[in-house]
Amino acid sequence: MHFSCSELIEKLTNRDATIGIIGLGYVGQPLALRFSALGYKVLGFDIDQIKVKELNSGYSNIEHIHSAEVKAAVASGMECTIDFSRAVEADALILCVPTPLNKYREPDLSFVINTTNSIVPHLRKGQVVSLESTTYPGTTEEELLPKVTSSGLCVGEDIFLVYSPEREDPGNVNFTTNSIPKVVGGHTPNCLEVGKALYGQAIDHVVPVTSTKVAEMTKLLENIHRAVNIGLVNEMKVVADRMGIDIFEVIDAAATKPFGFTPYYPGPGLGGHCIPVDPFYLTWKAREYGLHTRFIELSGEVNRAMPEYVVGKLVKALNERRKSLMGSKVLVLGIAYKKNVDDMRESPSVEVMELLREGGCDVSYSDPHVPVFPKMREHKFNLSSVELSSEVIANYDAVVLTTDHAQFDYDLIAENAQVIVDSRGVYRTPMENVVKA
Repeated sequence: MHFSCSELIEKLTNRDATIGIIGLGYVGQPLALRFSALGYKVLGFDIDQIKVKELNSGYSNIEHIHSAEVKAAVASGMECTIDFSRAVEADALILCVPTPLNKYREPDLSFVINTTNSIVPHLRKGQVVSLESTTYPGTTEEELLPKVTSSGLCVGEDIFLVYSPEREDPGNVNFTTNSIPKVVGGHTPNCLEVGKALYGQAIDHVVPVTSTKVAEMTKLLENIHRAVNIGLVNEMKVVADRMGIDIFEVIDAAATKPFGFTPYYPGPGLGGHCIPVDPFYLTWKAREYGLHTRFIELSGEVNRAMPEYVVGKLVKALNERRKSLMGSKVLVLGIAYKKNVDDMRESPSVEVMELLREGGCDVSYSDPHVPVFPKMREHKFNLSSVELSSEVIANYDAVVLTTDHAQFDYDLIAENAQVIVDSRGVYRTPMENVVKA
């Protein structure tokens, strides 16, 4: 084995290495804290000066990451910076940057490419570069490899290239960064060995695969599996509703089968950074091979139609009460993409809010996890969360339940709302003022 390879493995295994985390969001922050807690020197990079300042002062802007953890990491030497020239100080550089879709629903790799360009001038022998951002099979080889080798460094000898997809589930108390198994693929056998050493200390169970492409495809399969099954159950919901059947009762009954069935639940659409976005990475790449991913595109179509389905249910409910959508006061309950978190990425609730605003509604929202509507790449609302009380709830023409946070007082809402459009199956007992969506 090449000298720098075994030397780097030793450094990583002995926890003498400096770990550079690029992108300090929902993926990067927990990873930085985990490495810091193990005694590694951690260097965090981000382009957001405010976030860097906050983290350096021991404050986390992510709800489920406690500032006490950040303070402890800073006290033991974790440092965050916007100065990418400091990448030379890191033995490992882990890229945790966003990979959204552009307006044509094609992969937007600008964050990955810009980040890679920022660190390339500062790469040196004896480093490992690991990409964690979800992307199409071939990205590490086609986009990162040429850049990393552009200065004459040889991958697998001088420098090591790894793809290891993030697996975060914000708000899930049953799993932490270290307890979620980690898939790792290397560009060469040496790269894989270094990748295993990098994650082996921080993660309880590392799952090595034979290439970066396999690791990239693994992440897509995980998310496509969810997207397709959610699309199926959303379609079933529409059919069941037309037939006067409660889909949630059906799913609960089916879930009693101890084999061959996994329950998935319908909702107002798909949210989170992964599930609504990642399937289209494969769809886009498959075209290069002359393939048409029909399952993926069909489920995407069904899921993307859900916010409109929910609004359609609201229009009908208002109509039955001799009201129109235009001019109605509507309260949206829960705008994070799933319950009990503050994560707003790709939230279908925001799509519902956009449709309501376009329809002429006076839109408000209530979400205990999102006190002020955040800055988003594609959506703009100048709103703050409404405190719920009997009078406040009764004052709205309708309440649309889009995210079923545990903190909501559902009895209070049911007792005072003129009409509730329930897209999460919270209200199982039929009620006069509840419309299932």
